[in-house]
Amino acid sequence: MESSIIGLLLALITAIPTYLGLRDHSFQESYLFNTDAILVDKEYFRMFTSGFLHLNWLHYAFNMVALVSFSEVLEIFLGFGNTLVVYFGSLLGGSLLALYFHRNHGDYRAVGASGAVSGIVMAYIVLFPDGGIGFPGVDLSIKAWIFGPLYVIASIIGIKYSVGNIGHDAHLGGAIVGALLAAAYRPEIALENWWVLLLVIVPCAVFLILLARNPHMMLIPNDWGTEVQSLQHYKKKINRKEEIDRILDKINRKGIDSLTIAERRLLEENDDN
Repeated sequence: MESSIIGLLLALITAIPTYLGLRDHSFQESYLFNTDAILVDKEYFRMFTSGFLHLNWLHYAFNMVALVSFSEVLEIFLGFGNTLVVYFGSLLGGSLLALYFHRNHGDYRAVGASGAVSGIVMAYIVLFPDGGIGFPGVDLSIKAWIFGPLYVIASIIGIKYSVGNIGHDAHLGGAIVGALLAAAYRPEIALENWWVLLLVIVPCAVFLILLARNPHMMLIPNDWGTEVQSLQHYKKKINRKEEIDRILDKINRKGIDSLTIAERRLLEENDDN
């Protein structure tokens, strides 16, 4: 089977601005993702051009190897033009989500094709959930349908806790767009693999809804919104009731003298409430 034409072509094209940006810092500054430049100066092109720049050659290689590896199959199943749409649509989706999260961070900067590549990978997962996904240098692979939701959850946690110097928001935005475009281009396969699409999209939707309703949750490390807090409180009440019922049953069977100090304290607290 021949290598992906799209993957190789994009890798070659991306190498040129990456080289220019690494050689000339002012060139990279002119085209990287910059919140103020996009929102204030209306330089919307940066949402695309930033995907052709990288921090270093290792960053470039990691993205391009993933792109070439997964775009080959997509090129066959979706066609040349549609695969390009998935790539650039995911690049835009990643940039838009990053722009949303960093709309108040005027000095935020980012480079890399990770959002676009995430979309390509997620499109593959939706269309081929039983395929294997391996890791460079490691003799290990896991099913695509397992990797997909794990990747989404890792991205959400990365966004929430600002893990590492990584654009988790661009990864998530690209993954969402890639999954949806794959489903749109091959709906018959997406319907057959509907459960995979749900495993990927539902966590994203829940996270974004919680964030829209509770914008402050990004400022407090362990706060996931009032809805989650209410659910946790409800679960605690259910667990407490079950424990009280167990203690009362123990009293009926063995008498009150059989209770431990902790069980007696729990009953007293329950009476106070």
